[in-house]
Amino acid sequence: MHAELRLRASEMDDEAFLRRVYAGTRTHEIALAGWDAAGADAFLRMQFDAQQRHYRAYYPQVRFDIVERAGEAIGRLYVARHADAIHVLDIALLAPWRGQGIGAALLRVLQEEAAREGRRLTLQVALNNRAHALYARLGFTNTALQGLHQAMEWRAPSTA
Repeated sequence: MHAELRLRASEMDDEAFLRRVYAGTRTHEIALAGWDAAGADAFLRMQFDAQQRHYRAYYPQVRFDIVERAGEAIGRLYVARHADAIHVLDIALLAPWRGQGIGAALLRVLQEEAAREGRRLTLQVALNNRAHALYARLGFTNTALQGLHQAMEWRAPSTA
């Protein structure tokens, strides 16, 4: 991983930052919708809150981490660990930090953990998300189409 990257558990004081990260993942949709600032803000607030409720209800073992670089919060990484798999629920960086290999570095650390522990590494990606190419480069394969999302999985290469 980038030497200056660090993960720390999300705290209540991080909510405004997490909302900003979330909003940054929806800018294209907001632009297409043509909402005014108040409408966009209401939509983003509702969607963020719904996402958080969903994650907490369906993934009680999830770890909500803030990604920091040189002490500055730059993104979020939400990971649920199960007996047979490590599942990336969400990985998102603020726009200025995208495209610098940070997401790939975070995923490589999770791949190392999965390989060491004999688990699969799984995630879902929206069909129109550019990150699909990153996941494919890192060795993830498509496993199932789930609505507007592609389920993907990575397994450590066999040593046999």
